[in-house]
Amino acid sequence: MADSTGSEEVVGPIPEGADADEYDRLRRRVMSVFPYGLYVIGSRDGERRNAMTANWVTQLSFDPRKLVGVSIERTSFTHELIAAGRSFTVNVVPRDERESVRKFTKPVEVDTSASTLNGYAYRDGPSGAPLLEIAAAWVDCRVINEVDCGSHTFFIGEVIAAGFERDEDTPVLRLEDTRMKYAG
Repeated sequence: MADSTGSEEVVGPIPEGADADEYDRLRRRVMSVFPYGLYVIGSRDGERRNAMTANWVTQLSFDPRKLVGVSIERTSFTHELIAAGRSFTVNVVPRDERESVRKFTKPVEVDTSASTLNGYAYRDGPSGAPLLEIAAAWVDCRVINEVDCGSHTFFIGEVIAAGFERDEDTPVLRLEDTRMKYAG
């Protein structure tokens, strides 16, 4: 978070005797090497739809029900849609569609008559949230809980449907396959 001078404010505990700025840079570098996938999160509220690139996605439980969690920045349009629509999709991006994730870093242009989001074909999943036809695989989730995590909300979704758009062995995109970085 930037302070009034425009510089980044150091957030979180700093070890005693450590230089706060130096330690914060170290912490960010360490967190940037965590292995992450890259996904496109679909969201919908009524007729409003969006798709957003994300990498903070994880499986949470498989018994007694399948649960998936996504961490979404509170100021994003996707957050607004998930909070209101109470559902989301996780579209797993195939490695050969690497350029697509950059198209979903800002709110998308939706063409409902052509069923496209930024020119990429979609269909509505069972929850109504969009499923990208370029996806290797997808899950459709109904929000059952949310956790306030400060700058982000962690939405917990129960998987209500899942499927493959491609062969199960299709290589999927990971953050390290790109020049993108996203670490606190």
